[in-house]
Amino acid sequence: MSKNDLETLMTEALSNIRDDRKVAREFLNEIANIISNDTEQNKYLSPVAAKHIETLQRSNEQLVKIISIQSKKAEDSSSLSDLDRENLFDMIQTSNTKSTGEEDVQ
Repeated sequence: MSKNDLETLMTEALSNIRDDRKVAREFLNEIANIISNDTEQNKYLSPVAAKHIETLQRSNEQLVKIISIQSKKAEDSSSLSDLDRENLFDMIQTSNTKSTGEEDVQ
């Protein structure tokens, strides 16, 4: 994988992370407004809100992985380790799965 390919993938991953966080934040605000107007909705919407908070946590984990990869790259600019490549691939796959709606529901 060339340096340009890696930079493109990292830029795409960061963009996806930011988009996911924005959507989740907007949705959580909407849920909070609904609950404040109708407390009965709390029992139905709380599990939905929890799922979106998990999404925000995953995006934070992805950011930490990208920062770690960038830090390693700054220390040793020769190449990425196999683990780094796997982490990037996993992040991209997760983003692609979420954007296509194929994410598994637990």
